[in-house]
Amino acid sequence: MTASHAADLVAALLFILSLAGLSQHHTSRAGVVYGIAGMVLALVATVVVAAQSISAGAVTLIVLAMALGAAIGLWRARRVEMTQMPELIAVLHSFVGLAAVLVGWNSYLEVEAHGADQTRIGDDLLGIHHAEVFIGIFIGAVTFTGSIVAFLKLSARIKSRPLMLPGKNALNIGALAAFVALTVWFTISPNLPLMIAVTVLALALGWHLVASIGGGDMPVVVSMLNSYSGWAAAAAGFLLDNNLLIVTGALVGSSGAYLSYIMCKAMNRSFFSVIAGGFGIEAPSGGDEEQGEHREVRAAEAAEMLAQARSVIITPGYGMAVAQAQHPVAELTRRLRERGVEVRFGVHPVAGRLPGHMNVLLAEAKVPYDIVLEMDEINDDFADTSVVLVIGANDTVNPAATEDPASPIAGMPVLRVWEAEQVIVFKRSMASGYAGVQNPLFFRENSSMLFGDAKQSVEDILSALGTGGRGDTDPSARQATVASH
Repeated sequence: MTASHAADLVAALLFILSLAGLSQHHTSRAGVVYGIAGMVLALVATVVVAAQSISAGAVTLIVLAMALGAAIGLWRARRVEMTQMPELIAVLHSFVGLAAVLVGWNSYLEVEAHGADQTRIGDDLLGIHHAEVFIGIFIGAVTFTGSIVAFLKLSARIKSRPLMLPGKNALNIGALAAFVALTVWFTISPNLPLMIAVTVLALALGWHLVASIGGGDMPVVVSMLNSYSGWAAAAAGFLLDNNLLIVTGALVGSSGAYLSYIMCKAMNRSFFSVIAGGFGIEAPSGGDEEQGEHREVRAAEAAEMLAQARSVIITPGYGMAVAQAQHPVAELTRRLRERGVEVRFGVHPVAGRLPGHMNVLLAEAKVPYDIVLEMDEINDDFADTSVVLVIGANDTVNPAATEDPASPIAGMPVLRVWEAEQVIVFKRSMASGYAGVQNPLFFRENSSMLFGDAKQSVEDILSALGTGGRGDTDPSARQATVASH
């Protein structure tokens, strides 16, 4: 075994350890370290191998490109907010897709210019190489435009509602059928017009697939694009004859696909429909129309309800991330637990706009892992809970998902917060959520709206809690106080 093969093997093992570490909260930091170490080793090994067959000037250009990329990456990583992480990841996915397209085009042009023998392919493998080029370009181009659309939706540069073109499913199936036919044709008779055709077809399909998916399902889309980017990298690995890139791409592709599958099950969605970009349902017009009278509560009243509660569940959403309220929320949790109140968190699988978004924020604020529970672990406990704080969540706590068969989010499992004795919803306004669907929770008899910036509202509650206490109030008095609100 050569040194480069040994380095590839060690790097692949580090990537596997990284995925294993990232699967648990308490090992996630180690997982990140393993991933960084594996990538550094892979880059160094690649440069060393390249230096043996190319000029010193070319190696210098490679090192400069790596240094420039690292500098840009560190700069963006230091400046990006957690609320911008989903769109940043979408942009990074687009880079992988674009790289796969460029590698495919370069591989085709190199064979055309020098012939198979001079590129170490061989006439007997030329047909396989043509298929690899075509498939790699297709996957990369779909990933590129799909990720760009995801970025535009996540950053609110375009509307989050799904694009509903007439016969959209037929368009998707037709594009896939055309791709298969073009691949066969190109394998038999490769030519430049077919290369252009598949690139344009894949770019259009990637755009349409993601544009057809509604905003409420974007966390699944991000995971799906992560999988696509992995397969695009694997395709580039075949073209570059790089075993480590093949292994790495396969790891990313398979793990992203499995995560998408898990999230689809959690959302009661069809995995095939996600891949086909066909499960987005357009929200009805008038989604912001109110469905009754809502009640408002002030921070001091919310503090009194919390002080008298026996148990509290906090359900965070994207609004908590936008307001950067995780640290005051962590302090509120600590303060209530010191008073003897049982406090737990209920996290929906797609809370926020990125898988695990809320878990990362809560871990950042040092909320104990053991009180952060998944939806399936906590949903049956809402009926026995005194107060639920809905902080910036909307679609993930919408009862329309279980009660309105005509709702765009019908069938999606949600946190049943309305079963609690009292619900306090932290929002800036009565606007609908990211899916464009009004939430009947806001108008329930046991719900109150606390309007304003979530971070400031929690800080106001903390201030009010600091001036009072539970004192010697007995349990029956606490129950009466909660019920009165």
